[in-house]
Amino acid sequence: MTGQLRLDDRLQRYSETAPHALAVAAAVDAIATAAIEIADLIATGDLADASGLTTGRNSDGDIQRDLDVQADAILRRCLGKLPIAALASEEMREPQIGDRAAKICVAIDPLDGSTNIDLNMTVGTIFSILPAPDDLGLAFHQRGCAQLGAGFVTYGPQTSLVLTLGEGVDIFTLDRKAGCFRLARSAVQISETCEEFAINVSNRRHWETPVRAFIDECLAGVEGPANHDFNMRWIGSLVAETYRILTRGGVFLYPSDARPGYGDGRLRLVYEAHPMAMIMEQAGGSASTGRERILDLSAQNLHQRVPLVMGSSNEVRRVAELHCDPLLAAGVSAPLFARRGFFRL
Repeated sequence: MTGQLRLDDRLQRYSETAPHALAVAAAVDAIATAAIEIADLIATGDLADASGLTTGRNSDGDIQRDLDVQADAILRRCLGKLPIAALASEEMREPQIGDRAAKICVAIDPLDGSTNIDLNMTVGTIFSILPAPDDLGLAFHQRGCAQLGAGFVTYGPQTSLVLTLGEGVDIFTLDRKAGCFRLARSAVQISETCEEFAINVSNRRHWETPVRAFIDECLAGVEGPANHDFNMRWIGSLVAETYRILTRGGVFLYPSDARPGYGDGRLRLVYEAHPMAMIMEQAGGSASTGRERILDLSAQNLHQRVPLVMGSSNEVRRVAELHCDPLLAAGVSAPLFARRGFFRL
């Protein structure tokens, strides 16, 4: 069925499975429709007056680009045709309350990685779908495990939609001639072990000791505690990093650090870490802050930031072990080869 099954066929089957399923399926379909329009806009770029030029800053202080604004408008227009109880976006200061009788709420990052636009690198759209609570003021304060569905779209050499509806992870690729998404990979699984790690090593001096210890283990390669060599990757686009992990394994770290404004990490819990964590776990991987499971967390505010470590479960678990080491937690470096049990004398 791979290559033949269309996204709308998958959504039609799912829509019949639960009371909320029809609403979730409709939201995913609307996001897919918006993604096709965004993909065309990005591909045309400056020729369509769609650029990566800075237009100011969004409500949370991040640089806002022309395409951020346009992608947000497209998604809100497509989703606005549906009965949605509350809609949240990175580009909005507060959630937008809609149909109070609706069954679902949707949170979006309209254009993740937009700083890569000028470099012609992969960017994307991230989304999270939640049940509508009785008190809509709490719509985006739910734990990540409450999500009904999550996914992201990558706009790169291919336009791909990664989707979980709580029954595993599937990847759909845009068939541009037919104007629809077709199944490319089904039941994606992440290897427990990995040979790639992704982190911005230029910030090493700002990291907490457990993060430095983990990266030191990776860099030690076959001569170190991990007993195998690693390659390093860093794209700076969350959707691209996640897609790579889903297709060939690995671990991604965006930790908190000592720089001003980075003490709680930089990724947003509601519309970045939560959906990616659901995807990771549904594909057999893990997602953590280094200390806590991401899906156990609830946001205190819409744009709350959080550290994120995700990918192959063995490596995510190792990062958590290092954070629990009392010496490392206190900032005391330990000999590299004393950190894993089978190297201790």
